Amino acid sequence: MGASRWNTNANEFVNWMWENDFNTESFLPSLFSRSKKKEEAGSISQQPVPEKPKYPDVLPILPLRGVVVYPTTAVPLTVGQPRSIRLVDDVTGGESKLVGLIAARDPELEQPGPGDLYTVGTIATVHRLLRAPDGTIRLLVQGLERFRVGEFMQEEPYLKARIHLAPETVESGLEIDALARNARDQFQQIVGLIPSFPEELAQSIVTIEEPLQTVYTIANFQRIDLGDAQQLLETDSVTEKLKKLIGLLVRETEVLSIGQKIQNEARGEIEKVQRDYFLREQMKAIQKELGERDEQTVEAEEFRKKIEAAKMPEEAEKMARRELERLSRLPTAAAEYGVIRTYLDWLVSLPWVAQTEDNLDIKHAREVLNKDHFGLDDVKDRILEFLAIRKLRLERKEELSKQSDDKIRREREGVILCFVGPPGVGKTSLGHSIARAMGRKFTRISLGGMRDEAEVRGHRRTYIGAMPGRILQALRRIESRNPVFMLDEIDKLVFDFHGDPASALLEVLDPEQNSEFRDNYLEAPYDLSQVMFITTANSLENIPGPLYDRMEVIRLSGYTDREKIAIANGYLIPRQLRENGLREKEVSFSEESLQKIIRQYTREAGVRSLERKIGAVCRKVGTRIAQGKRAAVNVTPKVVEELLEHPIYFGQEELNQRTSAPGVVPGLAWTYFGGDILYIESTNMPGGKGFQISGSLGNVMQESARAAFSYVRSRAAALKLAQEFFDKNDIHLHVPAGATPKDGPSAGVTMATALVSLISGRKVLPNVGMTGEITLRGQVLPVGGIKEKVLAAHRNGLKTVILPKRNKVDLDDVPDEIRKSMKFIFAETVDDVLAASLEKPKKAPKAAAKKPAAKKSTKAKTKPNAKSSAG
Repeated sequence: MGASRWNTNANEFVNWMWENDFNTESFLPSLFSRSKKKEEAGSISQQPVPEKPKYPDVLPILPLRGVVVYPTTAVPLTVGQPRSIRLVDDVTGGESKLVGLIAARDPELEQPGPGDLYTVGTIATVHRLLRAPDGTIRLLVQGLERFRVGEFMQEEPYLKARIHLAPETVESGLEIDALARNARDQFQQIVGLIPSFPEELAQSIVTIEEPLQTVYTIANFQRIDLGDAQQLLETDSVTEKLKKLIGLLVRETEVLSIGQKIQNEARGEIEKVQRDYFLREQMKAIQKELGERDEQTVEAEEFRKKIEAAKMPEEAEKMARRELERLSRLPTAAAEYGVIRTYLDWLVSLPWVAQTEDNLDIKHAREVLNKDHFGLDDVKDRILEFLAIRKLRLERKEELSKQSDDKIRREREGVILCFVGPPGVGKTSLGHSIARAMGRKFTRISLGGMRDEAEVRGHRRTYIGAMPGRILQALRRIESRNPVFMLDEIDKLVFDFHGDPASALLEVLDPEQNSEFRDNYLEAPYDLSQVMFITTANSLENIPGPLYDRMEVIRLSGYTDREKIAIANGYLIPRQLRENGLREKEVSFSEESLQKIIRQYTREAGVRSLERKIGAVCRKVGTRIAQGKRAAVNVTPKVVEELLEHPIYFGQEELNQRTSAPGVVPGLAWTYFGGDILYIESTNMPGGKGFQISGSLGNVMQESARAAFSYVRSRAAALKLAQEFFDKNDIHLHVPAGATPKDGPSAGVTMATALVSLISGRKVLPNVGMTGEITLRGQVLPVGGIKEKVLAAHRNGLKTVILPKRNKVDLDDVPDEIRKSMKFIFAETVDDVLAASLEKPKKAPKAAAKKPAAKKSTKAKTKPNAKSSAG
């Protein structure tokens, strides 16, 4: 690039001229002398152009980078390009010392050509030249006259062009005087916002009266973008120049005002902090003279008393006192003061020794548990065992302490239970009941969707806004170190790149470790061994093995119809009456109506849907009572159907309808929501040895289907199935409810039975369901979830259930009323299953046996639909 403006301000520019013996009046005469008085205001008239000195037609052109030089202004420039240095040497060696200055359109261009320059520039004379040690040249130029480029005469060794003078159009009158005065006033405001601007130079510029010189002088000392500066030079009318300049000055004034406001606000904040600091120091000095203690000393003394009253363990107390010493030495305005104060507040507010006394009256506990929940005997027995053992240990504490000489294994006092069961069976409400029976406080946190281990262990104090994990937060909230602490939905923890909260729970739920649980924020051991932790889950599949190993699992299966009716009468109906503002005499439910709701409007292991349906009946009855249509309602099955409209489930009717054709067999399945009926359907079509599976089946279930198919084909002769059936037909095995993913091996015997039923044409016996895993040799292996599956069979009206023989012991968990009302068949092989589930084969007539079978088979082959359903 040819030349650029010095990186300097107006003050430095003037100082540079003085240091180099420049007479500012020699090239800025108009800054210090007033123009002659103008004519009186009137119509705008063209001023006569005074005689100008003659300039050469051809001038050397010095390209400018990011700067515009105006006529009648002095500008310092720096020249660094070799061709520009040569141009300056030639110009200063001549007599006229004139040069054409034109700004380049792109300031980043190193060597602009003729097409890269603007077409309007300024004739300037070089006043002073100074060579710097780095090889560059610093010179001071003064603009003389505006010109337009005609054509470029040469490009090497530097640019030369033919020029045409382009004098400005200078108007006169009140408007231009007002514009010039407005421009000077705006510039004076800007100068007031820039403390570094020389006051003498500012006063000189403000006193200029010539409008054209006002424009150029202000523009020379004002920060303006290159495009706006060039437009200001190219504009012919002085009036338009002033309007353009005023617009730029107004915008710059607003920018500087906003900047000054921001600086003042920041300075005010700093001064306020300093003022507060000095006032606090003065207050401390005054209080010291009066013998009074300051606020910081009082606060430190309060913390000291709280630390002594908290009765912390030795390590925690040591940390608390160390942090207290740091707090007392820090000024209250310090950022770390608040961090330490918050930490101490957490330490002293935790329940280190505060606890509730256990109510070890077993009879009282049994009454409370029975009153709050119907059934659930396994859970109740386990809680009563815990209370009985705790009572014995307290009574024989001295005797047991003498017998124990183990220095490594500490005595475990807490208990960690895991309630596993379908939704709505009362897992969460059991926690409240247990706490009430034991006389302890109850707290609960939900782990569903938790993905950050800091939720359990807390954040380290180095982070802004750090705080302890949710375990210690809950203990601080209830102010007890031995509550019943429920961790709900432990099977729904999230494991991803954010962290693994299940691993953080290992220390919490380990009786060997939780006596010294270390929260990241607290950094001191806290004893969780007195806490009774109860976790809940719908399934054990998603719980990591190490975490599962630390908990005592208690399974809560679904309720029977009798239990649901008892729960409805004892708990659900009274609560819905209260919530809907009804009296006991206004609504009554018969046992048949509840049975209808349970069988035809709900299908669940728990009682949540049952309560919602009871609530819907109560709301509709309440609406009728409020409208004066009825005084009281006795809810019968007919009323249920009237209020709840059409039934959702059809039970026995649906079962009979779906199993009316060969190839359809009801199986028993386990789900997160309890047991359910799973229908296995099969059909055939003309083809050859094809076998396909559908129904959103998982890998294990698909393998069971293939194993069942392979077993049936390998045993075709023994099962009296026609071998040519497989050669002439494709078989499709489907499990309905395709939108629901299914997996597991327990449908193996059901699939084998469905295939045999299809091929043999023998329908499954009425009201028969089955479950069991199959092997390629036809053995029936045991499966899980027997209680849930049997309850599901009972809910759906099945009378006979076929189970693996090794699952016989699991029937002990099934209520007696269910076992007495159903028939159970225990199978060791698939043959046992087929014999107990399918109709007896029909005997073919003797005359039919004498007919040639081969011809019949050939005819059947010509008819695609022949025997497609019967096989």
